[in-house]
Amino acid sequence: MTPQRVTLITLGVNDLSRAKVFYAALGWTPAEETESIAFYQLNGQVLGLFGRAALAADQGRPDAPLGTGAMTLAQNFETEAEVDTAFAQALDAGATALKAPEKVFWGGYSGYYADPDGHVWEVAMNPFWPLAQDGSLTLPDPPE
Repeated sequence: MTPQRVTLITLGVNDLSRAKVFYAALGWTPAEETESIAFYQLNGQVLGLFGRAALAADQGRPDAPLGTGAMTLAQNFETEAEVDTAFAQALDAGATALKAPEKVFWGGYSGYYADPDGHVWEVAMNPFWPLAQDGSLTLPDPPE
């Protein structure tokens, strides 16, 4: 088994119900959920939403003030129009705009928003990274 993998990403949230409403407005459906956690099946990975205090306790540091914004989760799309649609949908669902989608220096198109708990998401179109039909990304082989 390759060590270079991520199977589960868990986001600490202040209000699980509010977070589930936000992600439902983006079209996400939990694959499994309890009163304290929701799991969303992704392409080969799972995203979990877990109460922030409960997450700190589960990590063995119950008094830790868990922060947000030090990392970015990203969704890539095939067109700039799809990026604009995803960005608008997130704002309509309650996200905070951080940077409106625009052409960027590396040749693509991207924007950023924060979910209601401050987790930063990038929506992007990268012309150098073709997406599979299911939206998954495998980096192309480097040129020889």
